[in-house]
Amino acid sequence: MPDTHQTAERGQTETPTRDLAEWIAGASSADFTDRPRRWAKHAILDWFGVTLAGAQDELVDILVADATDGGEEGAARLVGRSEKLTPAFAALVNGSASHTLDYDDVNKRLHGHPTVPVVPAVLALAEQKGLSGRDVVDAFIVGYEAECQIGESMGMSHYDHGWHATATVGTFGAAAGCARLLGLNADQTAMALGIAATQAAGLKSMFGTMCKPLHAGKAAMNGMLAARLAARGFTSRPDSIECPQGFAATQSMDFTPLEFRPGGNAPYAVEQNLFKYHAACYLTHSSIEAVRVLQSQHGFSAGDVARVRTLVDAGHRKVCDIPEPETGLQIKFSIRHCIAMALNGIDTGDDGIYTAETANRPDLMEMRRMVEVEDKVHSSRHAAEIVVDLKDGTSLVQFFDVGIPADDLEAQEKRLTTKFDRLAEPVVGAEKAKRIEELVLGLDDAEGVADLMAAAV
Repeated sequence: MPDTHQTAERGQTETPTRDLAEWIAGASSADFTDRPRRWAKHAILDWFGVTLAGAQDELVDILVADATDGGEEGAARLVGRSEKLTPAFAALVNGSASHTLDYDDVNKRLHGHPTVPVVPAVLALAEQKGLSGRDVVDAFIVGYEAECQIGESMGMSHYDHGWHATATVGTFGAAAGCARLLGLNADQTAMALGIAATQAAGLKSMFGTMCKPLHAGKAAMNGMLAARLAARGFTSRPDSIECPQGFAATQSMDFTPLEFRPGGNAPYAVEQNLFKYHAACYLTHSSIEAVRVLQSQHGFSAGDVARVRTLVDAGHRKVCDIPEPETGLQIKFSIRHCIAMALNGIDTGDDGIYTAETANRPDLMEMRRMVEVEDKVHSSRHAAEIVVDLKDGTSLVQFFDVGIPADDLEAQEKRLTTKFDRLAEPVVGAEKAKRIEELVLGLDDAEGVADLMAAAV
């Protein structure tokens, strides 16, 4: 599917915060047709899968222990756990759990992970307020659109300078989704965006640590707080994105306040969502897929390989080029080790394989040292060109780009449900996993989210 959101085709605006606030407050549910709604439910289903799988991680245990020790017990359910917390802390914990495996979706316009800041916030708030499943889908589409609009306008300098857009821009997405759920008017929504702006933070230097998943949880929590405070009359600047010393001025060197025009002839941002089918950083995926294609076409084994080169956008090396990973988490940000795993026929979609033992396997350590990562400009920053030199002198080349959204939603749903079952069944069992799947895909017709949240425990 071609990317129809091209900057060259869009004008600019002098009032991006106001434009966005007016759309968030005024967009009709009827504007969101069946296709973006189906995309949204796919993203929510994927979110439940990765959250269930990440719910027992050590970092989640720490967050829950701190919340309960601080008296934050409440009525909002945690996914994959028995504890209940206040809505804000449920958003924090569920958001962090959903990003801990780094198996969640991405969007090129955001330059980050769009679903993990928004879904935990709108679910917790909807559960508290007794709102419908359709309300949740609407709010998610709105929050997703808002963060992608801001992320695209901020440009690559935001990310390249060291800001994690999932955390920074994701805070706006959560605020927008929650503002929508609370029925805020345009003035109140502009205040919510300003409160979100002053909380927006998250450093790329924390990749490979527990702080990276915390970014998603804090974005969800802070975005919810922004909307709730705005609903009570809390103030901020109404032009927080574009004002002097505002969000863009302090965190971007190439800010372009693009004209806001969701829907119409262009797809909604959620229709450009990219799902992960390997449990590692998305910037490793094109290299993994290229290796798989070459092996399937030419039938060589890891033992036949003399050298591998992956030619990628320079950003790959800044994010996922840990040369000698020592932990499972570090493997997810090591393109060399991921290629070594793929060449050895290891299922990179199995999150359980990302362990310290795998990181220190002698054969994989030897192979990753055969891998060279080189810079090359492609038409897509997600693309990779793999060159595999075999010991018999043969040189094989394969290009792959995982930056193209799916066009066949039936095929996408099948692939996503397979991924979901794999992640969810070990946690809740096959029967509950099927029930969650049914409830998510039927969310538009649900009176509330209580049944869904209860099934996900």
